[in-house]
Order: sequence, then structure tokens, then C-alpha cells
Amino acid sequence: MRVQSDLRVPGHPNIFVIGDTASLDQDGKTLPGVAQVAMQQGRYVGKLISRRVAGKNDLKPFRYFDKGNMAVVGKGYAVLQSGKLSIHGLFAWLAWAFIHITFLAQLSLRISVFLQWTWLFLTGQRGSRLIVNHHGPEPTQTKSSAAVSNVRGPERVTTASL
Repeated sequence: MRVQSDLRVPGHPNIFVIGDTASLDQDGKTLPGVAQVAMQQGRYVGKLISRRVAGKNDLKPFRYFDKGNMAVVGKGYAVLQSGKLSIHGLFAWLAWAFIHITFLAQLSLRISVFLQWTWLFLTGQRGSRLIVNHHGPEPTQTKSSAAVSNVRGPERVTTASL
């Protein structure tokens, strides 16, 4: 969707569009629909809304700052390009992993993902993924309640995948 330079929908001053849904040109080129653009747009719109609520002046038009690109090519191999810096191999892969873990929202997620990736890297095996019944066991039926109803409903099925 085409948006104005402040990421608003034309004709709708209270509707913003960001990320790969937004189409915005900068320096004659349309911005790519990648996470880095969306993150910067999200920060911009958050500040803009906060300033409007506080009764302050609007910000300058949104301007994307390209920090570079990274891509994982295989196990322990990635490419990284930022400005004149261009690296590949294990070091680029470690940089990619560090940056991605850093942007996870919670410390517990960072630790969990780090341990999962370490295990996968060292062993080539993914950890087990289980579906667990968090509702606990069904209450047992007493003789008096069994006499009241002889009709049985569907039974609960618990599955596990290793």
C-alpha cells in the first residue's frame, strides 16, 4: 500500500502502515520489504504517535538507514555486507547468530534459542518438540455420578512427537 513520507495512508491521518505492507520510495527506489526496514518504521511511528499525543510537533519524514545485509548460506556459513565491509564464512555466521539472538524480546528466549542452536550446530540434531497436556488428568468418576449418566463424551487424547 502506498504511504506518505510519514508512513500514513493518504487521506487517513490516523492510519499508519509499516513493514512489507508499506510501499515507500526513497532516493528513487522502493524500500525493500525486510525486517530492518519494518523495525525502523515501527520505531518512527511509535515516536510520531507519542509526540502527537503529547501535543508536540511531528517528526521529519521517515528516512531508512541501511545497516547492511546478512544471509545464512549453510551450517556455519553466512555472508555479511555493510558499507565497505564484506565478510563470509564462520565469522559472518556467528555475527548473524549474535544479532538475531540480541533482538529476541526476552532473556529466557535468548537463552533457549542459544542452547537450541548450539545443540543443533554441535550434533546436527534438533531437540525434541513435545505437545503436552497442561490441563491435568481427568477427575475420576464416582459410582453415584456414573449412575446418573451412562453417556460418555469424547475422550481426551494426548500426543507426543519426538
